[in-house]
Parts: sequence; structure tokens; C-alpha cells
Amino acid sequence: MTVKLGLVGTGTVGCGCIDILDAHKEDFARHYGVDLEWKRICSRRSVQAEARGLEDIFTTDWHEVVEDPEIDIVVELIGGTTTAREVVLAALNAGKNVVTANKALMASFGEEVMNAAAENNCEIAFEGSVGGGIPIIDPMKHSLISNEISSVMGIVNGTTNYMLTRMVDAGLSYEEALAEAQAKGYAEAEPSADVDGLDAAAKIAILASIAFNSRVTLADVHAEGIRNITTTDLDAAHDMGYCVKLLAIAKRTSEGVSVRVHPTMLPLTHQLATVNSVYNAIYVTGDAVGETMFFGEGAGAKPAASAVMGDVLEVGRHVAQGVKPLVGCTCTDKLPIVPMDDLETKYYLRFTVADQPGVLAATASIFAKHKVSVYSVVQRGKKDAGTVDLVYVTHTAREKNVRAACADIVALEGVVFAEPSIIRVED
Repeated sequence: MTVKLGLVGTGTVGCGCIDILDAHKEDFARHYGVDLEWKRICSRRSVQAEARGLEDIFTTDWHEVVEDPEIDIVVELIGGTTTAREVVLAALNAGKNVVTANKALMASFGEEVMNAAAENNCEIAFEGSVGGGIPIIDPMKHSLISNEISSVMGIVNGTTNYMLTRMVDAGLSYEEALAEAQAKGYAEAEPSADVDGLDAAAKIAILASIAFNSRVTLADVHAEGIRNITTTDLDAAHDMGYCVKLLAIAKRTSEGVSVRVHPTMLPLTHQLATVNSVYNAIYVTGDAVGETMFFGEGAGAKPAASAVMGDVLEVGRHVAQGVKPLVGCTCTDKLPIVPMDDLETKYYLRFTVADQPGVLAATASIFAKHKVSVYSVVQRGKKDAGTVDLVYVTHTAREKNVRAACADIVALEGVVFAEPSIIRVED
């Protein structure tokens, strides 16, 4: 049976999908019994379609894709939550299955999209929205569903992982590492989504929703990035037997779901500590399976296109065989989101302070006032213009108390000269 496809978006991932089908069309038909065919290609410009000999089916109007009665699957790859949301909902309401790699859409409007799919008896597949080419969503929705998942923790942003790796290996500053990542095409000219943790936040919202069968949206995720991380922090972490990674963390607790993104100190013996450069890894713990880790290239046209076309093939097989949607929305539990203020963990804190008497005593009294117990304090680096770096490691403390203590220390007149570095410790 021929399954006809409509593609909206011919960026790097969209073109990757076209190229994969062009290279393996006959293999797909022979191995999986489904003949995939592009029926409509939509984008702002025709240059990519023309370069691949598809100008005859090109359009600039996405309505022509979702309203074409012959199209079985609409592949949405334009990103964002405005036009993309219109495209996906219109396609589902027209009775068409949808494959997307849109993490922002699924993290912010996943419930609306999943409900539209259920109401119209259609499939919505989104493996490419998290982890690039790493299979993670499908395993969590199928292979691991016999487990109660207790935690999902991962390096899910290749840009920041590359930058942190280069800061360690080459001693680059944050600014130098960002410039290098931009020059290599790993970071956008406006890098906020990556370096401020927003990209990772969208991904962990999706994974948490699946893992805990409870709706988690992008707005629920506490997100911090790596702008304040310095080589001093990375050196200090290494001296203590840790590395620093931007982690996306979701945990099931007795109070609900704790979900967050922030720089994290991990023991060098942890499996995630070995994941460097642009690679991603997602660490899942279940009550039956124990600890599992999914590793691979998390970004780039080919890995993302691989995930998208995997979804297209699977949904295409269902269409060809007349199989109804197998797994829809599973967010039937209504677990509360645990406030970030209630987090309890260890903390690494670095302050650039005036090199003068009384600073240690003043900070010590503030920590005591806010019930933050200090495990160690070390002066790192050379004196620079009358300032030094003071590095504190706390015992387990409450986030709210640590934040309050840091605010009071920063408020000390003429003492602190830069935004403090706050890194949580996962043992």
C-alpha cells in the first residue's frame, strides 16, 4: 500500500527526511511493506524542493497540505508554537496522522494536541522532539511501561554540553566556548534557548509527562543555564571528584513531581559524567528494570531526521495495516509539581568577594541565620584587583534557605563583586 505524506518545513531536518526517504524508499517497501511517497511539500521558499526534484508538489500554503484528501500523514517541522500549532491541530482535525519534532509545542500544548488526536482517532508521534536520534520516547511509551519510573535525568542539550566540555578540555572561558560553538554551527547567533536551559526544559517536560503519566508543561520546569559557570567552578568540581553538566532532572517524590534544569555537579564515576561534546544521554530508573541509559547524538539534521522518519515508518505501517492508534495520552494521574523552594540537596556556591578581613565571618553568620550548614570553604585562584573567589560546599540544605542566604551575602555592601555561581550536587 502507498502511504502518502505531506511535509511542512524544509529546513535541515525536513531536508534530512526527504533525503532519507530518497535513499531508502525501496528498502522500506521491501522490509516493512509500506511504500512511502511525498504528496505535498510546503515551505516559505522552493529552493530545497527544487534541488531535490520536488518542485511539482511544492506549495507555500500549508493549508494545501492538511486539506489534501490523499495525504495520510502530515510531518510538521517548522518549529515554534504559533503556525506549527495551527498546522498540527488542523491536520488532526482533518483526520490525518501527525509526526512532529516540535519540543516547544508538545511541552506547552501537548494536552491539546493529544486530545485532538484522540478525538479524531489519529496518531501523534514525536520521537524527534527529545534527544535527536536517541530512541527515548518510544521505549518509555512501550518497552518500559511495566515499570514505575522513579526518575529521568539527562544531558539533553548538545550545545551546552559541547561548551562545558571545551571549557574543561581547553580551558576556554564561557564566552570563548560560546563563540567556538557558534562558529561550528552548534549554537545559534542568539543562544538563549540553549545556554539559559529553555531547550532542555521543554524536553524534560515531555519526558516527565510520559514517565510519570502526569501532565508536566514547560511552565512547570525551573530552568537555569550555564552563563555564570567559569573554569574556576569546573576546576573546583574536578578537585572534589565531580564534573559539571547541565542536567534536566525529573523525579517522582512523595509530594509529587520535581522537575528542573540547572548546572549540576555529578560524581566522575557516574555514567553521565563520561558524556561529552555534542552527545546527549538520558538516564532512566524504573522499579523493575533498574537503571538504564540511552546515549547518542542529540542534535543535527541527520539524527533528528532519523527519529522523525522512524515515526513516519511506524505510523505508515499502522495506516497500511488499518491499525488504530496504539498509545495515546497517558497523563491520567494528576501529580502536583513540587515547588523548587522545597528542593533539598547539597550546594556548591562561589562568590567573588573583596579580599579583606571579616568577609568569612560575615558570610558564616548569614549561612547560620538561614540554617544552611557549610561542609567546607576554600579560597580559589589568585587575588585579582583586590578580590578572591570563595567556594562553599554545603551539607544537604533547602533551596529556599540557600537562595535567601545568597541574596543576603550579595547584599553585603562592598563585599560581593559578581553574580554568585550556584551549582547543585547530585550524589
